[in-house]
Amino acid sequence: MRAHYRSLKPLVLWRESARPLDWASLFGRDAPVELEIGFGSGDYLVGRAAQRPERNFVGVELEWEGVQRALRKVAAAQLANVRVLLGDVRPILHRAVAPESLARVYTLFPCPWPKKQHHKHRLLTPAHLQLINSRLRDGGEFYLLTDHEAYFQWVLGNLTDTGFQAVARTVPPQVNTKYEQKWRAQGQTHFYALTLTKIAHCALPLQEDVALETYRVEQFDPTRFQPADCPDEPRVLFKETRYDPVRQIAMTRVVVVEDDLTQHFWIETVREGDGWRIRPAPGCGVVPTVGVQRALDAIRDALAQ
Repeated sequence: MRAHYRSLKPLVLWRESARPLDWASLFGRDAPVELEIGFGSGDYLVGRAAQRPERNFVGVELEWEGVQRALRKVAAAQLANVRVLLGDVRPILHRAVAPESLARVYTLFPCPWPKKQHHKHRLLTPAHLQLINSRLRDGGEFYLLTDHEAYFQWVLGNLTDTGFQAVARTVPPQVNTKYEQKWRAQGQTHFYALTLTKIAHCALPLQEDVALETYRVEQFDPTRFQPADCPDEPRVLFKETRYDPVRQIAMTRVVVVEDDLTQHFWIETVREGDGWRIRPAPGCGVVPTVGVQRALDAIRDALAQ
């Protein structure tokens, strides 16, 4: 099978790394760090990193396909100042990025989620802007570029108590990304730019991992095992359980949703001496949270019945 990337070296497995991420260690040098939210194919991220070799660049993207394309471009350009993270930027900022560690954050053409019932999915709520502020250094900058005027106005309405000084303006096409090319082809001649400069600090500490408690139980009957979902926050959904009678191990697939973090992972119930051990399966890269503990508790409770 042919890999769709040339090298995985720029990829940072943030769930499995020590947090907060140590930029100087990851890049092998201490330099100002810029972070792009949703880099798509990575064209702008790679182009800006090539133009500013004195800075370090971090790209965060939800889709693996985009990460692969960006990794190819980073390798082709032979750039050592780019690192790539796969995931939702909100839990990454909450859990993996230290306060006051970024020089600049930017996002180009984020999804405006135009339907009112979808507004809950929008980036750049007041709480998210405060989070970005907390991760920027004093005088740091956040930059938004969008084609969507209604979304732009919505963001402008979210700036109260976010610690930013704002400059809003319309600009001509200038970044030549896929989406800018798309809107230009449809006749759009100007876009909406917002530059926010940090003038006051919003104190938001890192969200801490919890110390997970695993369990040892005396009995396990795979024919009767059925853990119950937890519908309240944090939500825990049990999808399936597979049991290997030879190895005496059951694997339960779980989805945990809490705040902005959704985790898909497996919990194993494995024979251990004269009992059974319940724990997250090794290799899942799970972030230890209250929701993960709740999933472990639910499996313990199911086996106690």
